[in-house]
Amino acid sequence: MLKHLRNQIGANKLPTLLTILFVVLEVIMDVTIPFLMAFLLDRGIDAGNLSEIVKWGLILLACASIALLFGVLAGHFAAKASTGFAKNVRRGLYHSVQNFSFANIDRFSTSSLVTRLTTDVTNVQNAYQMLTRIAVRSPVMLIFSFFMAFTINNTLSLVYLVAIPILGIGLFFLIRAAYPIFTRVFKTYDKLNTVVQENIRAVRVVKSFVREQHEIKKFGNVSEEIFQDFSKAEKIIAFNSPLMQGTMYLCILAISYIGARLIVSSSMTTGQLMSFITYTSQILMSLMMLSMVFVMLTISKASAQRIEDVLAEKLDLVEQASPETVVQDGSITFELVDFSYTKTVDKRCLFGINLTIPSGYTVGILGPTGSAKSSLVQLIPRLYDVDSGSVKVGGKDVRTYSLESLRKAVGMVLQKNVLFSGTIADNLRWGNEEASEEELRWACRIAQADGFIKTLPLGYETYLEQDGSNLSGGQRQRLCIARALLKRPKVLILDDSTSAVDTRTDAKIRDALKTELQETTKIIIAQRVSSVMDSNLIVMLDDGKIQAMGTHEELLRTCERYSHMYERQMRKEEQA
Repeated sequence: MLKHLRNQIGANKLPTLLTILFVVLEVIMDVTIPFLMAFLLDRGIDAGNLSEIVKWGLILLACASIALLFGVLAGHFAAKASTGFAKNVRRGLYHSVQNFSFANIDRFSTSSLVTRLTTDVTNVQNAYQMLTRIAVRSPVMLIFSFFMAFTINNTLSLVYLVAIPILGIGLFFLIRAAYPIFTRVFKTYDKLNTVVQENIRAVRVVKSFVREQHEIKKFGNVSEEIFQDFSKAEKIIAFNSPLMQGTMYLCILAISYIGARLIVSSSMTTGQLMSFITYTSQILMSLMMLSMVFVMLTISKASAQRIEDVLAEKLDLVEQASPETVVQDGSITFELVDFSYTKTVDKRCLFGINLTIPSGYTVGILGPTGSAKSSLVQLIPRLYDVDSGSVKVGGKDVRTYSLESLRKAVGMVLQKNVLFSGTIADNLRWGNEEASEEELRWACRIAQADGFIKTLPLGYETYLEQDGSNLSGGQRQRLCIARALLKRPKVLILDDSTSAVDTRTDAKIRDALKTELQETTKIIIAQRVSSVMDSNLIVMLDDGKIQAMGTHEELLRTCERYSHMYERQMRKEEQA
């Protein structure tokens, strides 16, 4: 068991130990029954003694009943332990993902995380239950049965010394051939989940472009790849059964032949031979079950490693021992900031950024696609950490704050609008769980969302589908802005958050923000000059560097790129 997975056992240690205890007791009873059966045959049936038959028959019945009870208890506690373990693993994975920084999340795809939380956890759960039952029962049964068989006749027991190495060598080669295939299959599952998620989330695009057959073919190709790999692995594993059964039958034939000769020579009784054959079946059945355990562990090992990768992922963002919990104001300072997503110097996307923003300022950020506008603002709430330099909010380095305190002080509306299934009010209260209806309306009035919400039959109680798919793009953007406003943040970041609304509504949102949030620092990333032209400061970014800064009037005089952008966009608006 891998380190972080072992830590997930937690409160399930007692059910696990009880499972092992009852499995061992069940095995003891199962091994005792053939030994007692020899007395029933020799002293009762062969001797024609009815009282002995009744006596040993009742004893055997009692032993069988006790074995059944132990088996039921072992099954009960095994199910409790394995499901509890799976619950802990699933919870541990989910909590780990919640604590991930954006950099951590970037290392795992969404589909891969879903597979690890579902298929991989199920495989590990099954393996855990098998480990506590069959993996305990089989070796214990093997040892006890071998001991009892050796007690009956040590010469005849030498047959096992030939059978066990054959089984072990065969099993080794089967597992070595199958394991790489199972490892590859789970990676293909990630691809399958990606195809399914993309198709479901973009079903409207698929249908509008009449690409259903293309998507069906893409799904079929990945599904076929999984089918072929699993078929190949199962064909290899299938050799396990004939290997085990063939060895078992040969052993029984050899023991029957040798045992019959021993009975003729009076070196062994009929009852002892029957017991010996029963122990032989138990020994070989134990070996067969052990082979099943190895097969299951082969499958689950790949899953366990994938889960371990997530649980062992080192968090990029670490809080100080005694972090700051109060953000004094919305002032922001970038001091010689360098940043790259890969933490390598030659792949930096921000270079030596120096920028000071007084509290309460409105700052516009312009630049072409790929100029690192979003990368810049994501450093403020510490979604990523700088490679060098520092980012300060409220006069203190963001790394000195607790993440909760810092992010509560920074309201951020990302480029991709994300709404959750639930009512409009539920989504808005992500910004403030205790927000009153009046506060919801206040935030929506500023975001120019109150008007369209009132036209909906259920108003703020209107149910939203996943991603807010029953709203337009502009409506989703306005709700996301309102949600951020409910935090009453000291810093508000709008990352191209009004791109789907018309210029008139955009202007109303900016006017409302200026009036209602005078003390809040507002950072607006936009493609339209009209969205930022009335800002206190406009920053022109290009290739991760600040090309120019100033007010609208200053940039018109000093920055040729800005003036060309402004003139081009004004002509388009006049023509429209």
